[in-house]
Amino acid sequence: MSCKGKARETFGSRFAVIMAMAGSAIGLGNIWRFPYVVGEYGGAAFILVYVLCTFLLALPIFLSESIIGRRSGSNTFGAMEKLAPGTSWKWMGLLTVISPVVILSYYSVVGGWSVEYLFKSLAFEFTNTPADNVPRLFGTFITSSWEPLFMLGLFLMMVAGIVLAGVKSGIERFSKITMPVLFLLIVVMLVYSVTLPGSSEGVAYLLKPDFSKLSASAVAAAMGQAFFSLSLGVGTILTYSSYVRKDENLLVSGIGTGISDLLFALLAGFAVMPAVFACGVEPGAGPGLVFQTLPFIFNKMGAGAPLVSSLVAIVFFVTILVAALTSAISMMEVGVAYLVENRGFSRLTAVASIFCFALVVGALCSLSFGTLSDVKIFGNTIFDALDKLCSNFLMTFGGLLFTLFVGWKMKKADVEDELTNGGSLHHKCVFRVVYFLIRYVAPIAIIAIFITNLFL
Repeated sequence: MSCKGKARETFGSRFAVIMAMAGSAIGLGNIWRFPYVVGEYGGAAFILVYVLCTFLLALPIFLSESIIGRRSGSNTFGAMEKLAPGTSWKWMGLLTVISPVVILSYYSVVGGWSVEYLFKSLAFEFTNTPADNVPRLFGTFITSSWEPLFMLGLFLMMVAGIVLAGVKSGIERFSKITMPVLFLLIVVMLVYSVTLPGSSEGVAYLLKPDFSKLSASAVAAAMGQAFFSLSLGVGTILTYSSYVRKDENLLVSGIGTGISDLLFALLAGFAVMPAVFACGVEPGAGPGLVFQTLPFIFNKMGAGAPLVSSLVAIVFFVTILVAALTSAISMMEVGVAYLVENRGFSRLTAVASIFCFALVVGALCSLSFGTLSDVKIFGNTIFDALDKLCSNFLMTFGGLLFTLFVGWKMKKADVEDELTNGGSLHHKCVFRVVYFLIRYVAPIAIIAIFITNLFL
């Protein structure tokens, strides 16, 4: 059943398109993984490889999703039904409806953690707690039963409220306001961080080029970071692109999104790592960096200036929360668009359905740190099992299928029509390069990422 008769919403401007897509791309990985990976794999040398991977690998996949989305003017499932009717490609569309909703479920658990830690920073808890106990706050929180569930529900309610308001009044308005604020907040953090005594070691950790570390593992890490950082393979970019007007330049929007994501990752690195080194803490990655190491650092900073330290903590966790929200709303929108357009749900019913699913699955993931910690799936907790399933398989598989569809299934003339806006944009040479990357380079690189995730 399809929802017909109502005009489909579109983004109002190029700025809105880039901000919405950048919001989908910029997430927690930019803050808790990118800075550490840069330092581990050669600093500026790794950044150079990462930039190349972003524009030679990630951008072609991004454009593949954009082409499918705008060409079809539909959600991921509806897009395949329109562009490849009567074929098995529609099941690829269904896969990329399911995977972002599953990711939303466990991603929202971490989003709930960011809400909790914002409350802790507002209560000056990091500066009022003995230093040795600060890292333990995280373990105590995630292993408790009700508090993480409450924060999970609160985070999902925020996401649902934004998505319920629609594309223009909800997603576009939120992205246009919060993305510039997000960049401003991370710059404030950066300025404070690099002025700390001893911060120069953190700057050197990120910038000092060490080409001896550019191994095959480093290249694989750069490819993987570029792929996952732009939220590729799960249909979020496709869905957002279906709201892009026909006169919009997809190539410019894609490059703008890639640059925004790269810039934020670099700013986050200079906001986090100099503070880590200034306080003599071993650099790390993942949730431990955000919810254990940095609160400990805020505590140490608070010894001399508790008010300033608390304000920095508040700014940081507002940044974390906004980054989590902008990514989560794009994931929810994929499922909502499918239910509205292909199953005839009202937007309210669709949002409520995705909310309930994510809340139930997210609750199981949350409890896997405490009450359900003994429940294992192939040796992994529920949270880790879903994370590995989506990151190692569903995302890479989705990205591969998108590039194969555009490169080998769609007519070349249709692909060119989308990238050049019916020939009105003079991108002939650029199109040939992009089409070659989509058709040959991107699929091979995605297979390499898949093999790396599977065996290394």
